[in-house]
Amino acid sequence: MLSPDEVRARLARIREEVGPGVTIVAATKYVGLHEMAVLAEAGVEVVGENRAQDLEAKHAVYGDAFRWHFIGHLQSNKVKVVNRFCELVHSLDSESAAGRLEIPALLQVNLAGEGSKSGVDPDEIGGYLRYDLRGLATMPPGTVDPESSRPWFRRLRELAAEHELAELSMGTTQDYRVAAEEGATMIRVGSVLFR
Repeated sequence: MLSPDEVRARLARIREEVGPGVTIVAATKYVGLHEMAVLAEAGVEVVGENRAQDLEAKHAVYGDAFRWHFIGHLQSNKVKVVNRFCELVHSLDSESAAGRLEIPALLQVNLAGEGSKSGVDPDEIGGYLRYDLRGLATMPPGTVDPESSRPWFRRLRELAAEHELAELSMGTTQDYRVAAEEGATMIRVGSVLFR
């Protein structure tokens, strides 16, 4: 883990690249409990956790230091933990979890139809509009070329517009600049920020 000054400088650079309208979510899956203090001192405002048990442990110590988002696969039996601690879920992809959620969510859309990834098919979006859905999220197929992600981000933006949804969570460490150019309102970054 870097020093707070290094994280602060990296955060400022990312902010400059994506502009003021994009929420930078620090993905903390590989950030240990003791390292969360560095993020707080560096001025990170929003963190995204992947696992409910890690969310619970980190929130117990740093609850007021951050705004908490859940970005991992959301199992129905973990929803009550997420409801207690988070302001937003980026990864809703099941009716059973949707029915239990008490907080707003972004619907995870599997645009490429990859079996290894969670998410709903684009034609299922309409069925989720009765829930507190604020927008859409996606993870495009893995690539070394960020430009390869552009068509997927563009398609998600089009789907959000079709369904009158405002938020777009798309882009991670490798392709967040392209995601911002294509209309992301939230990016999820990890290693570019603190590794």
